[in-house]
Parts: sequence; C-alpha cells; structure tokens
Amino acid sequence: MATPSSPPPRTEKPPFWRDPAKRALLFQALMLAGLFAVIGFIVNNTLTNLDARGITTGFGFLDNTAGFGIVQSLIDYTPQSTYGRTFLVGLLNTLLVSALGIMLATVLGFLMGIARLSPNWLLSRLASAYVEIFRNIPLLLQIFFWYFAVLRSLPSPRQSMSIGEVAFLNVRGLVVPDPVGGPGFGWTLVALAVAVVASIVLVRFNRRRHEATGVRLPAGWISLGLIIGLPALVFVGSGMPLTWDVPKLTGFNFSGGITVLPELLALWLALSIYTGAFIAEIVRSGIQAVSHGQTEAARALSLSGGMTLRLVVIPQAMRVIIPPLTSQYLNLIKNSSLATAIGYPDLVSVFAGTTLNQTGQAIEVIMMTMAVYLTLSLLVSMFMNWFNARMALVER
Repeated sequence: MATPSSPPPRTEKPPFWRDPAKRALLFQALMLAGLFAVIGFIVNNTLTNLDARGITTGFGFLDNTAGFGIVQSLIDYTPQSTYGRTFLVGLLNTLLVSALGIMLATVLGFLMGIARLSPNWLLSRLASAYVEIFRNIPLLLQIFFWYFAVLRSLPSPRQSMSIGEVAFLNVRGLVVPDPVGGPGFGWTLVALAVAVVASIVLVRFNRRRHEATGVRLPAGWISLGLIIGLPALVFVGSGMPLTWDVPKLTGFNFSGGITVLPELLALWLALSIYTGAFIAEIVRSGIQAVSHGQTEAARALSLSGGMTLRLVVIPQAMRVIIPPLTSQYLNLIKNSSLATAIGYPDLVSVFAGTTLNQTGQAIEVIMMTMAVYLTLSLLVSMFMNWFNARMALVER
C-alpha cells in the first residue's frame, strides 16, 4: 500500500539582487534614467546657451518672409514667400530628383546587369567596364564632371544644339516644348487614368486565371494597347485640344517652353549612372542565384531566350534582388543632398543652407531636414518590404 509522500520543503525566495530577471530590470531602469538625465542636461544646456546669445527658439520663423529667390520651383514661389514655403519648394525639388534618379537608375541597372551575362563578348565587356568605372569613382566627383566638364562647356543659347528644331541644349540647360492643354483635354487624362486602372484589374484577373486554369492571356500587350489606345481615341474624339509652346530664340535667350536647369541634369545623370552601376551588380548576382536547372527546364519547354528571362529567371531573381535594391534606393535619396555642391535648390541647399544662415534657427532647421530624410527612407523601406512580401514564394 502506497503511503502519501511528504510535501517538498518550501524554498525561500532569494533576495532580488540574486534574481537574474529582477537584476536585469533594475539595470535597465538605471540605464533609462541615466539616458533621460543626459538628454535633459543637453537640452537644458542648449536652451541656456541659446538664451544667453539672444536666439529665440520655436517654429515661428516659418511664417516670416524669406526674401530670396529660388531658380526652380514646382509650386508658386516669390521672394515674398515665407520660409515655410521655402521648405516645401526644397522638399519637392528633392523628391523630383530622387524620383527621376530612381527610375533611370533602375532601368540602367537592369539593362547593364542582364548585359553582363550576355553571351555577346562585346556587350558583356562594355557592361563590365561601365560597372567598374562608375562605381569606383566618388559620386561628388561624377557630379562635378557632368556639371563643369560637360554641361557648363556647352555653347551659348545663340549656338544651341538643336534637337529637331523643337528642343535646344545649351549652357543654360535643356529647353523643351511646353504642352498647353485646351478645353476638354481633361477627358484625355481621365481616359488615361481609366486605362491604367483597367490594366491593373486585367493583370490581376489574368494572374488568378492562370493559376486556376493554366491559360494565360497576353495581358502585357493588351494593357499597353489599352493605355495608349484609349487616351488616343478620346484625344482625337475631343478635337485634339493640345498645343505645344515651342521655345523660340529671342535676343540672348529662349522664350517659351520648359527649361531644365543644368544643375538638375548633372545631378540626375550622376545619381542615376552611379547608382545604376551598383544595381547592375545586384541584378547580375540575382540572376546567377537562380538555379541553372530552371533555365534548362524552360528551354526543354521550347521557351525562347527572352521568354525564359522574362517568365522564369527574372521573377525568381527578384526575390534576391529586392532587399539590396532597397538599400540602393535609400542611398540615392540621401546622396541627392550633394546637390548643394553645384547649387541645385534641393532641401539641403535652400532650407538647411540659405534659410539656416538667414534665421539662425539651427536646431529647428536641422531637425526638420533630418526628419524629412528619415521619413522618406522609412516610407521607401515600407513600400519595398511590402513589394518583397508580394514577390516571396507562397508555400502550399
């Protein structure tokens, strides 16, 4: 007959300084208190020094009149505008050159990355030379090269290089025709938006249909025809309400049209070519990461080289390409701050430069500028992470 065992002896709780969990909490609390104390000391010391020098703090200076002009503005701006509007002008100019740079660098990087693996000896060597040359030269030096050695050495407006007698390139930049929409042109833009939305719906429907039935429509060609054809039909049907303001040489400069500053051109080219060299290597490594058996299987199904690359290799390589590609996009956005070296009016130049010098509000101006780049980087990272998740393999 089993006898009930005696209860285990009660163990006394150790003091808290011998409990690892409680000891860790204590040290973390002390560390947090020390951190807040250091931050408080820095803030108090800064405010004391600013007060001693008679420098006011706060963001009230954003409502003051700037008093200086900006050579390029995507919104209405005059020297009588406020510093707050100066901030917006610089932000939009930064977004413009960053977006243009990302688009061109992506196209250039993918073309060169694929060309590096081409069986064509000359094409492969040219792509290799592009990568080795441009990724090993400092970006600032490349900006100076495009600005001072290329664009600043162009002829004067009277001796401009003509492109079909409608666009002109000279030392003051690239002058292109300005589209002027007439009454009813808005319907063409509406048709374009409808065509884009319809194309997205068609691509999604085609993907689901292909997964369910194995039947695939030429959705790419249909979408291309829809995006071009529908706005063209509406444009012709509405009487072609669009005219072009072609630039004309009057006196010592051109009148009419749109002038793209040489500073913008130089910065755009340098950022795109420099970042494109890194993207080319990312694309090459991504393609080589795909098993060669996938290519052999595609060839066994009689797929052409282009279809094998587009339908088999690139979709699988994108899962390897996207994470490092995100880092290159972030680098391009941050490198756009080098625009101040050639006078392009980006955020750093007009806000963290001219505005800071005029107002003396160093803390507020630098904090706002840092917050902009931090926000842009986080937004790009969030979008690319979402896109990476969409491209990830779905296991069943």
